[in-house]
Amino acid sequence: MGAEIGATTSTFGYDESMSRYLKATGRAAVAEAADKIKNYLTGDAEVYANPEKYFDKVIEINLSELEPHLNGPFTPDLATPISKMKEEAAKNNWPTKVEVGLIGSCTNSSYEDISRAVSLAKQVKDKGLKLKSEFTITPGSEQVRYTIERDGFLNTFEDIGATVFANACGPCIGMWERVGAEKQERNTIVHSFNRNFAKRADGNPNTLAFVASPELVTALAIAGDLTFNPVTDTLINDKGEKVKLDPPAGDELPLKGFAVEDAGYQAPAEDGSGVIVDVKSDSKRLQLLYPFAAWEGTDLNGLKLLIKAKGKCTTDHISMAGPWLKFRGHLDNISNNMLIGAVNFFNEKTDSVKNQLTGEYGPVPATQRAYKAAGVASIVVGDENYGEGSSREHAAMEPRHLGVRVVLVKSFARIHETNLKKQGMLALTFADKADYDKIQEDDTIDIEGLKAFTPGKQLQVVLNHKDGSSETIQVNHSYNHQQIEWFKAGGALNVIRSEFSKK
Repeated sequence: MGAEIGATTSTFGYDESMSRYLKATGRAAVAEAADKIKNYLTGDAEVYANPEKYFDKVIEINLSELEPHLNGPFTPDLATPISKMKEEAAKNNWPTKVEVGLIGSCTNSSYEDISRAVSLAKQVKDKGLKLKSEFTITPGSEQVRYTIERDGFLNTFEDIGATVFANACGPCIGMWERVGAEKQERNTIVHSFNRNFAKRADGNPNTLAFVASPELVTALAIAGDLTFNPVTDTLINDKGEKVKLDPPAGDELPLKGFAVEDAGYQAPAEDGSGVIVDVKSDSKRLQLLYPFAAWEGTDLNGLKLLIKAKGKCTTDHISMAGPWLKFRGHLDNISNNMLIGAVNFFNEKTDSVKNQLTGEYGPVPATQRAYKAAGVASIVVGDENYGEGSSREHAAMEPRHLGVRVVLVKSFARIHETNLKKQGMLALTFADKADYDKIQEDDTIDIEGLKAFTPGKQLQVVLNHKDGSSETIQVNHSYNHQQIEWFKAGGALNVIRSEFSKK
């Protein structure tokens, strides 16, 4: 089954804490309905009783023995216990001075997360300490921001010199004005965001970003040292005394309840038939979207290879964030960042691919635009776990908009694979992963078997090489009947639009 399970408390799924949260956030009716059927909102009893029968591997973790970890740099998959960080930093020559600690954004920014972090922030003044790093807080919502301001948390952070950002994605996707990032100096930051790929936070490929819990990030920002272990180590206060941080503590839910004056929600018009969306044709930030074309009803022949991506190719590599997000309402403009972070297998460079029409190398978006202008469709080839990272739809919309028809990889990150399907793209995987090595730089590629496109049935890919030879490989897909209809219609929205027009 290709899955692993970790032992947890007695139940998965809906539990009492979720019920409490729903009630605390004004959704008592939902909680009461769920409470009545909570025995069904969990895993199957036989799976709990004999998990080894249903999973390839069962991992048991004793949470009382689990110490804080730091994940990174450049991937959330590299985990290091805090007690081993000094050793690992020395071995890998990681800068140990923490320049910035950042908590919040959409991840790890609940009331409980912030309250546990503020319990450490309070100790800065109480114990005569000073922040050794920049420290920023990004509340996850206006409701959280308003509530933690009411409860004095924001004052506590600001009193020790921390900066509170607006409730938004913020630094997690590079939306902050980090002074000096343009110098591209090697440095270390620590944050509680769930992604830490190269260049994501500040555009600097030499920023080593480590992921940790909000309370560990806070402790490291206080110490200013990546190797500081708050469980065992001490700090020197303004009196020259050795002091130790007390363990963090916080409330699961605010004792006074959540509060907010304006949650930011604006209800749609009850009758939208008279609403006109008027966007200037020369706008650089906004652009009306038009339906993608439906499938032609034939096999896809004569596709040019746009890029054969090597190694990790996340949604950040496919559609970078940061300053590009000002164009997120303008599909054509934001498409100028398409795949500019992907490493070209054939020259080991980023944003440099061969234009088969001219024989010249150039940026990926410009090359693809040249293909589109010539009426030539293309294909992208990728490695393992293609599309890992944020679930941003632009990573699927941009290639579709510029004329890429197929993405063929060793394996997909699940959400990106689904996003490609929704946009009417063909998301395929090598039946034999070794066939990735057969893709040549000047290949023209055909996709055969589409007239009989059905769930579970392989398609054929013909690789037409520059020397006149060709070879056929088998590829897999995970499309169900509904998703095949998305492909045929040119995208899921086209199917939805068609259904609404019938009513």
